[in-house]
Amino acid sequence: MIKPATLLAAGAVASMTLLGACQKTMKDNAENPLLQPYATQYEIPPFDQIGVDDYLPALAEGIKAQRAEIEAITSNQATPTFDNTILPLDRSGALVEKTIMLFSALDEAMSTPELEKVAADVYSMQQQWSDEMSMNPALFERVKYLYDRRDSLDLTIAQRRLVESNYKNFTRNGALLSAAGQDSLKQINANLTDLYLKFNKNLLNATNAFSVVVDDQARLAGLPEANIAAAADEAAARGLGEGKWVFTLHAPSRLPLLQYASDRDLRRQIYEGYTTLASTGEFDNSSVINEIVKNRTAKAKLLGFKSYAAYATDNVMAKTVDNAENLLLQIWTPAVAKVRQEVAEMQALADSEGAGITIAPWDYAYYAEKVRRQKYDLDEDELRQYFAVDSVVKGAFTLAKILYNVDFTPLPDAPKYHPEVNVYDMTDGATGEHVSVFMTDYFPRPSKRQGAWMSELKGSYTDAEGNSVRPIVYNVGNFSRPSGDTPALLTIDEVETLFHEFGHGLHGMLTRADYKGQAGTNVDRDFVELPSQISEHWAVEPELLKQYAHHWKTGEVIPDELIAKLQAASTHNQGFTTTELAGAALLDLAWGKIENYEGPIDVMAFERSVAENLGMPSEVQFRYRSPYFKHVFGSDGYASGYYTYLWAEVLDTDGFELFKERGIFDPATADSFRKNVLEAGGSEDPMVLFERFRGHTPTPDALLRNRGLK
Repeated sequence: MIKPATLLAAGAVASMTLLGACQKTMKDNAENPLLQPYATQYEIPPFDQIGVDDYLPALAEGIKAQRAEIEAITSNQATPTFDNTILPLDRSGALVEKTIMLFSALDEAMSTPELEKVAADVYSMQQQWSDEMSMNPALFERVKYLYDRRDSLDLTIAQRRLVESNYKNFTRNGALLSAAGQDSLKQINANLTDLYLKFNKNLLNATNAFSVVVDDQARLAGLPEANIAAAADEAAARGLGEGKWVFTLHAPSRLPLLQYASDRDLRRQIYEGYTTLASTGEFDNSSVINEIVKNRTAKAKLLGFKSYAAYATDNVMAKTVDNAENLLLQIWTPAVAKVRQEVAEMQALADSEGAGITIAPWDYAYYAEKVRRQKYDLDEDELRQYFAVDSVVKGAFTLAKILYNVDFTPLPDAPKYHPEVNVYDMTDGATGEHVSVFMTDYFPRPSKRQGAWMSELKGSYTDAEGNSVRPIVYNVGNFSRPSGDTPALLTIDEVETLFHEFGHGLHGMLTRADYKGQAGTNVDRDFVELPSQISEHWAVEPELLKQYAHHWKTGEVIPDELIAKLQAASTHNQGFTTTELAGAALLDLAWGKIENYEGPIDVMAFERSVAENLGMPSEVQFRYRSPYFKHVFGSDGYASGYYTYLWAEVLDTDGFELFKERGIFDPATADSFRKNVLEAGGSEDPMVLFERFRGHTPTPDALLRNRGLK
């Protein structure tokens, strides 16, 4: 998942007086670290020096500075040009970006009650300023002047695209509306920013509130020792003492229990706890979802779209909701057929063991693992012994070295916001030149949101002197923790997730786009997952496995026999995986396709209707149910856009087949991918870039082959 650093979402309405008042109530600006250049290597934020009270004054100063920059553009009497309008607009707002990037990073990964208290004001101030800029008539007039004449201007491809994207952003944010319409849009945006904050707060609190306490060791039968030890550690951390084990809804606790625990009722407890997350009681997100849908449908109508999904797909590769949905349905049908086969195999195995059950959703992972062992003689717990987190990180770095000749050197003395964060200096292997700072934060804690993501603390662009400003990129995860003397041993899914987020990281770190608005992951939403998802393929390729997958105790390289089993089982359970993913994407679009909000929607009933219309197998659930579908209701980021994971998989599987044909480390292919995708960012049409790299237009065939569905 890519967490956009410039999302204009999450907060409550703040009055304009806040901009002036905050400076009077907080520390003097001269003492605010955010208002000074960071006196650190590569301008890494000095986290320990920045307090909660520093953000609002810094943001107010940033807005003041950017307002002056915008005024300089609009008061220019010269005819609008790219250099006197688009370029200074692209470079404006450095302090706003600096403040928001840092605040949002900590809000997601190091949330505290103090941060929560100020978050509403920080995000609403940002949203309010975004509205003011996007509805500035004088600024829009200059952008429109260039847009209308773009065919006759001497623009590079990147410049023309930046003109077009700026015009589109202005119109999509209300520049063409009447004054009354703009006021309505501002209120809708304010409502949404507040609702996203509420959704995320409920989700975090609901996740932390749920746990299953086991006091009978017999109920732990089947679980790997590492997971039992982790559950005991969690119990101890909660002061429960010996003879207690605590399981939570965080993936490293929940998923192994569902996969290995022999106790069916224990599996049911954790499964139902997860699938009802934030859907009842104090932290119920149902009313929040209703208000989000209500405001999104109103926003779409106001901007001339029949639905929010139509609005969301208009400015990306898909172009229309139908195109996105048609792709999903091409994948859905064979995936469901595969589920029928998988369930039949699991039921036969359960019957042969005399289990006396009918496979239920909380049985799927458990019996899928049994079938995998029976068919492929592959024990995932045995596999995990070769995937200590440090070894997997080494594998990702080795991949980057081979493909792109970059090195990662630890910076142990660099500032960090948590002791478990690691900081690296990425340098060019040929010249030693600094390329990027890379930070990793891989383990769960109560202050961190669920999931995994990549974002930036500093973006990349070419400055006025022609210097390449280099980024600070970070990856966050919620992987299995170390326990006792045992290091963090990752499941194969966690290994692929680490490579996935590292792929996003490479997109951000290797960018060479000149303009902020096109650098790194600033690309079409349904193109942004290409670098991340193609990176996953190398994680399980024998040539790379041999270089990084070493047994954590013995140092033994992963044996050929185990690699062969892993390869043979690569499409195991893909019916389930694909169905829950495609189902979630179709559920997301169903929410977005609502054209008129006519009153409270029963969220669970809505989901059931979508599942029934699709013919969702009863044994499979949406990957994320609506009350905890953070991608969709926690921000605008992936709303009516969750399909992009499968859309991009069409590209990544097709693209990786080129590497397979030429050699997975083929220098020419790697160089082409680097130049046309990783370095180019959003400087050119994404399909043009992909076709230049691949040589043809992609189809879903490679995806279906890769998942064993064709």
